[in-house]
Amino acid sequence: MAAKGTRTDDKGEDAAVPELSYEESREELNTVVRQLESGGLSLKESLALWERGEELARVCEQWLEGARAKMAAAMDERREDDAPADGDTPF
Repeated sequence: MAAKGTRTDDKGEDAAVPELSYEESREELNTVVRQLESGGLSLKESLALWERGEELARVCEQWLEGARAKMAAAMDERREDDAPADGDTPF
């Protein structure tokens, strides 16, 4: 598994990538989408932008999945803290 700040490339090797925040990734993804929608690009340029957009979408999804996991863990911890100390009490 790739370490934080790296990703696995097509050959299965770790490749360093700059750490982007969710907001930075989302904004750059919006820019990529606007460029693609505006047209006037060569096929090669369009494909490169599409690939960058896919990468940015993965970064955003990773941030969201991490946030969901943290929220779930916090909610589970809260439920455990609120559980009655007496094992005989069902609620």
